[in-house]
Amino acid sequence: MSNRIDSCFAALAKQNKKALITFITAGDPDLESSEKNVLAMLDNGADIVEIGVPFSDPIAEGPTIQKASLRALEGGVNLDKIFKMVSSLRKKTDKPLLLMMYLNTIFRYGTEKFFKLCKEHQIDGVIVPDMPFEERDEVKAEADKNGIYNIFLVAPTSKERVKMISDEAKGFLYVVSSLGVTGARKEISTDFSDLLSPIRDHQKVPACIGFGISGPAQARTMSQFADGVIIGSAIVSLSEKHGKDAHKYIGEFVRNVREALDA
Repeated sequence: MSNRIDSCFAALAKQNKKALITFITAGDPDLESSEKNVLAMLDNGADIVEIGVPFSDPIAEGPTIQKASLRALEGGVNLDKIFKMVSSLRKKTDKPLLLMMYLNTIFRYGTEKFFKLCKEHQIDGVIVPDMPFEERDEVKAEADKNGIYNIFLVAPTSKERVKMISDEAKGFLYVVSSLGVTGARKEISTDFSDLLSPIRDHQKVPACIGFGISGPAQARTMSQFADGVIIGSAIVSLSEKHGKDAHKYIGEFVRNVREALDA
């Protein structure tokens, strides 16, 4: 069976559309709200949703997602409860769902058990921002065995490594827009035509740009350099601001970004 991520990008390519990938932190403010937020994003034009697994020390995240992670942990959210939420989501959507999480969470849970449950609950891929590409074998065997894509990240500093990472990538390549941690930015100065040139000739999977995209106009600009955009902190901010009513505002925000990408 083909992975939903591949099917999603194939369908988008036929329509000549860019992918919109969105992110929420699971359990902020609670799991019921998180489920509503995911569905609101998918109903309003998101193609793929990353579900953030809260972690006590999320080193790649800026303050917005760090605070969301801590609120979720204080609310008692754990991986078992997140899998249960995904089961509920799977009764309502067949779009690709990813888990974004830290390596220690997978190890603590048990790598074999974790990927087996990802398959059971129909998770399509994982993003592990603190796992260097050179250490991918730590999870590769179990991920491959269960058909779960391990999504690789490339950063502006990755120039000479971009082709190597691209050659092994599955699903899509997560292009980190600028140095530092996640968080909405007023401007992104990375030269993407330069960063992405090494993979253009050898590109096996789509490339999507994330970290710091704050709204529709910026998403449209970034999308010109890639096959899609990834938005996280701007959505998590709406969740923080509006709490249990956030799904309405998140849905509207995602719809505006989708319209900008399609314009």
